[in-house]
Amino acid sequence: MMRLGWLLVLVWPLVAAAQKPDGAAIASANKQATAAGMEILAAGGNAFDAAVAISAALSVVEPESSGLGGGGFFLLHRNDGSATFIDAREKAPLAASRDMYLKADGTADRDKSVNGALAAAIPGLPAALVVVSKKYGRLPLSESLRPAVALAQKGFLWSEKNAAMMGWRAEKLAASSPARKIFLPGGKPPAVGARIRNPDIARVLQALGKDGHKSFYTGRFAQQLVDGVRAAGGIWTIEDLNQYRVVERQPLRFAYRDQEILTSPPPSSGGIALVALFNILAGYDLATMERAGQVHLMVEAMRRVYRDRAVYLGDPDFVDVPLEMLSSPFYAAGLRASIRTDKATPSTMLPGVTVASETTDTTHFSIIDADGNIAAVTQTVNLPYGNAVMVAGTGFMLNNEMDDFSVKPGVPNAFGLIGDDANAIEPGKRPLSSMTPTILIGKDRVAALGAPGGSRIITQVFLGLTSILAGSTATEVVTQPRFHHQFEPDQISIEPGALSEVEQAELIARGSKVAPAERPWGNMQVVIWNRVDGSVEAASDPRWKNVGAGSTSEGSIYR
Repeated sequence: MMRLGWLLVLVWPLVAAAQKPDGAAIASANKQATAAGMEILAAGGNAFDAAVAISAALSVVEPESSGLGGGGFFLLHRNDGSATFIDAREKAPLAASRDMYLKADGTADRDKSVNGALAAAIPGLPAALVVVSKKYGRLPLSESLRPAVALAQKGFLWSEKNAAMMGWRAEKLAASSPARKIFLPGGKPPAVGARIRNPDIARVLQALGKDGHKSFYTGRFAQQLVDGVRAAGGIWTIEDLNQYRVVERQPLRFAYRDQEILTSPPPSSGGIALVALFNILAGYDLATMERAGQVHLMVEAMRRVYRDRAVYLGDPDFVDVPLEMLSSPFYAAGLRASIRTDKATPSTMLPGVTVASETTDTTHFSIIDADGNIAAVTQTVNLPYGNAVMVAGTGFMLNNEMDDFSVKPGVPNAFGLIGDDANAIEPGKRPLSSMTPTILIGKDRVAALGAPGGSRIITQVFLGLTSILAGSTATEVVTQPRFHHQFEPDQISIEPGALSEVEQAELIARGSKVAPAERPWGNMQVVIWNRVDGSVEAASDPRWKNVGAGSTSEGSIYR
């Protein structure tokens, strides 16, 4: 385990790379999307053109995880040292209200916030593809979208992951005639390896490539979306789509020794959580401790960070997020003072939140091109296949991101996360997200990483960063067993192999509840550039075998 040092939040520009990589590296959750990105790099595109290609391809081949009906975060770092964070998070409809998912008796109606058109926020991903291409890419948008269009027209191969996630949502999908036609042909899920065609989404992508933002958010297509959503019980208006714009924000930056880390600002909760986790743990010499002691302190830091997530974090355009306080080493020292090395702190003892399940969804990809440009992108429709509604003629699933708001203070969402007033529903507001695309810039190594997994995204990225900082290869990073704590429920979730029986017993003796997971979680995608010898690595999480792919421009595959 690495030894952590004190951290400071930085405001100065990052130092540009001293040399270029020997080639490009891409890791994504679907090998067809990785190939799309490589195709665009070979056509003369940069990492940002490839990001558009991969994002659009994933919208076709991974409808359970993301798509044009959802949103995402694009963390981009150019080889001149500049960086930006493109917030394409979905927005609440203008007709939304704080208590729209409460029953007459005041209890939360989880079905309405998860299933059906009322659960859909206004999509942001199409707008992001336009901005990334036009502002940061080299190629025309239509060129970068070409591989995704081909996948939709000619058909993509149905994967094990498509099928597994379908099993969880098939009944709800069957209620949407357009979705049933594509994803349940003949009334049953496709066989793994079947070729699935989606000409409707191909037409939407072609229009986006030709006419940009206006093709999706204005005119006839926007009205088609609104009419379809309202017919299915939703509350969208044409004004919702007309008003949607992505927001470019400054990435959060912090330092560890001679490393600089760029990560996601609010409305992501992940970046500030990473800063706080490292700051809290900086007060301990973890390298001298046994494994159980290290995990205990990490869990206690996670517990406090997730508590702060519930209390303070929300859309920065609507609430005053105290970033300076939450990122301060002095605030971290105060949190650390409440941690005992020999005893777990019950979450009920931490003040500030009224306390009254997890699936694999979302998707991430990472890119380094041969010029040293970097992209870390996480995108989502929230739960698998979103809200299970598809508007006729569109070919994509609508999201159920409204469930990421605090439907009622203290009531957990689909991922067991609780929230308070900062993340309450308001018209036009972006819901808080756990998506945490992250880039590490070191003297010797550069890396991009991220993962899906709902509430477990933040801890996955944290553990991935600690592993990279300790010198692990990309493959070692994505394969390491994981553990997680999120304040509530008050338990340590562990993957098979994450902790020995003796280590589990030591944590239980300290007062922790240890909950072994029935199956692993996450789908991390990592690329690493060794600045000393120029070599690049790409690794796709092996938890979904034969689905994702890490690839370098030399043709090496790491799975």
